[in-house]
Amino acid sequence: MKIILLLLLILPLTSCREQELGWFILSPGNVEGLTNLKFLLSGLTTTIYISVVSIIMSAIIGFIVAIPSLAKNRFLTYINIGYVEIVRAIPLLVLILWIYYGLPIMTGISFSPFVSGIIALSISESAFQAEIFRAGINSIKKAQWEAGSSLGLNFFKRLRLVIFPQAIKNILPALGNQFVYVLKMSSLVSIIGIGDLTRKANELVVSTYRPLEIYTFLILEYLVLILIVSYFVRKLEKKLRND
Repeated sequence: MKIILLLLLILPLTSCREQELGWFILSPGNVEGLTNLKFLLSGLTTTIYISVVSIIMSAIIGFIVAIPSLAKNRFLTYINIGYVEIVRAIPLLVLILWIYYGLPIMTGISFSPFVSGIIALSISESAFQAEIFRAGINSIKKAQWEAGSSLGLNFFKRLRLVIFPQAIKNILPALGNQFVYVLKMSSLVSIIGIGDLTRKANELVVSTYRPLEIYTFLILEYLVLILIVSYFVRKLEKKLRND
């Protein structure tokens, strides 16, 4: 299977005639190539920063949204369901454009492209995070809730001191996988001018007219970044499983 995937990656490149390829524009052996590489890699910090901030904010929002689903009150449960279903139904790209272009017209409140991208990613991802928290907390046996109640703890103290420390083992690996998803989806913020990896690649394509070489390098950037994150996520899963 690995060999097949490797062939699928290499075949489009080898099938091109040699004179059509211009890998020299990304070669560190010449001034132009080194400059282009530095330009492409300069978007790495922005991509990572947006992804990290978005996953943290979405986890906070998701946890808050998940709490009503734990209550026996049907109205609160409907609030949770409504938020999750509505947010998941909105495409991320549309949400980014609406927050950046539509929100200022509707409310008079405008945000920079950077803040708009983080808000859109956080809101979109929070619906998935809410389901992760809900499932992780509900995986804890009812007896644990009853044990906390017998100690005289109220709902929030039982959640904080008894339930959540046990549920975190089920929640953290899923949050790690969602971080990988956010890394990939962060490429969409380039549409509003944020200088992430994708935006840098688009700008270089316009100036060099070499889309094959530049977008191939962009794929490799995301591939390496996501493989590194996935490696640490798997290590976290094993550690939590062994504990």
